[in-house]
Amino acid sequence: MIRSSVLSLLALSAMAADGPRLFYSKTFPGSKPPYMEIRLDRNGRAEYREAPDEEFPIVFQLRPRETRVVWELSEKLDRFRKPLESGLKVARMGDKLLRWENGAERYEAKFNHTLDADAQLLHDWFERMCESAILQADLERTVKYERLGVNQAILRIEAAWDRKRLVGVDQYVPLLKRVAANSVYLNMARERAEKLLALFQAEADPENAEAAGSKP
Repeated sequence: MIRSSVLSLLALSAMAADGPRLFYSKTFPGSKPPYMEIRLDRNGRAEYREAPDEEFPIVFQLRPRETRVVWELSEKLDRFRKPLESGLKVARMGDKLLRWENGAERYEAKFNHTLDADAQLLHDWFERMCESAILQADLERTVKYERLGVNQAILRIEAAWDRKRLVGVDQYVPLLKRVAANSVYLNMARERAEKLLALFQAEADPENAEAAGSKP
């Protein structure tokens, strides 16, 4: 089963390599983590890594509206053909890289600080993707190995939701359903899991709902 899952993941990665892809990375020594990156394909499939050569990334799916907004921002930025660095003397906030790539064709822009409003928005989207993936990994770890920590992991997700820092929330659904349905977890954790599931469903992307409604 594990071998099958790994092969499936590798197959999906190969499929995602076809067509255009957006790449974001931030290198910030001394921070935690000191490096993180996102690779996003046109269909909203995202991969999060904390090392460029990480073999098994955290894979999740953006909702259609989220995917569309991110790609539209990249187009407004002319696929990163122009410089984004402000050149101002400001504190180091990490070296960011934005790249558009499609096969051998690629354009990229690096910056520590930018004044471009669209670049700021796009940077925030990628930061939220990274934060969301980290929270997903935290929840998965506690669900599997640290049951008493599940409630705190869900609290962190809930707090991020309240601050509007979560994207691709469907990645949490299987784990939250597992918690909500299993009495081995604290009752407060199960209740919070049910609450988040309801919130995520209520905020479901209209495009998802329309697609579901169109199925026979």
